[in-house]
Amino acid sequence: CHPVPKPESRMEVCDLRPCPPRWKVTPAGPCSSSCGLGLAVQLVTCVQIHQGKEVLLEEHLCPMAEKPLASVPCVIRMCSYEWSFSEWSECSTSCGNGIQTRQDFCLNLLTRKHVKPIFCRHFPKAIVVRGCSTGPCPEPVVGTGSHGAQLQTVTPATRLTTAVAPKEARYRDLDLLPSAVPQEQTKTCGGEEVEIGVCGKLFLNASGIINMTGVESSDCTVAIGRPLREEITVHILESSLNCSAGEVVLFSGRMMWRTGCRKLTLSPINSRTNTLIVKQRVLLPGNGVILQYNSRTATKKYYQDCDKQLFGPQGEIVNPVQLPDQRQEVVCRTFINMAPRHRIAIRALYVDLGNESNQTHFNYILVRDVSTMKTMVFHGKQQFFWQSTGSQAEIEFHE
Repeated sequence: CHPVPKPESRMEVCDLRPCPPRWKVTPAGPCSSSCGLGLAVQLVTCVQIHQGKEVLLEEHLCPMAEKPLASVPCVIRMCSYEWSFSEWSECSTSCGNGIQTRQDFCLNLLTRKHVKPIFCRHFPKAIVVRGCSTGPCPEPVVGTGSHGAQLQTVTPATRLTTAVAPKEARYRDLDLLPSAVPQEQTKTCGGEEVEIGVCGKLFLNASGIINMTGVESSDCTVAIGRPLREEITVHILESSLNCSAGEVVLFSGRMMWRTGCRKLTLSPINSRTNTLIVKQRVLLPGNGVILQYNSRTATKKYYQDCDKQLFGPQGEIVNPVQLPDQRQEVVCRTFINMAPRHRIAIRALYVDLGNESNQTHFNYILVRDVSTMKTMVFHGKQQFFWQSTGSQAEIEFHE
């Protein structure tokens, strides 16, 4: 610029009006996960520069549509383990609505081999059951005979409930007081007790017969519960469901899910665990199923020694559970099963998950609503009140 005349240096007055309010974001805090995807919390405030100084303002003065997120994704390092899944199975029905299932397993990402599930215990699992449809079912051919022709007949005597023991003995092995169990509605006929109004009830006997025919409502749900060490087997003694009209019965438990209408009497249904939900949907009055259930010692142990099962209308849950050998399991669970007509409320009266300096994201209480499979996680010393949408809930105490 040497050949060009240099202008004189001078100062001009700036615009001293305040700058418009804007959002200010502080650096993000630590990642919530030690590996894999997590969340980092950042502080978002509304500020304004006035005469060279930053002034804090109320949030409504900043444009809300432009407010940054208070939590942002973060990844520290890739995890060594993660949940993996098999392919979805074929639809459980050849026509109409059914379900598909898949197997989950814990995978070592370095060796690509299956490892024990405990390595993946801190990571949420995706669904392993989903609905499917294979199109409408064909109309039955007229003149082929009634489905009821192949069904077993049940005499009136077999439709009575079996009085296996006094109520005090019936609930002793379930850790329940007799007064804590809802009383069953029965009537006496010829010296025998007959179940009435079975819909919405919880059956805790070791065996029994449940008559779900002739119910007033189109949807009828019953539940069967036994101690954790047992499993339940159900035989359909009689079925008058109209399959062509869409009438169906659903069997569901913690480890199984099955629907059916045709050929129900041919094979038994096994719960694989100590609880079973039977839901019947009918359209025509008087239709339904009559089922007989029995319980026995489970062939496989599907629970941990510190797990608990609750059936009563109220109770207290304390963790950790002190085991006889002074050993503490990593994840202890409490299963709560109520009669289908009831809902569950859980109130945390006292929570202490250790000193603040010892807190980790592995230290938490998880509550699961079994009906919707939604889970909520509670950390620290947070007291909480939780309500279910259905009659089943699970609580997990992690570390």
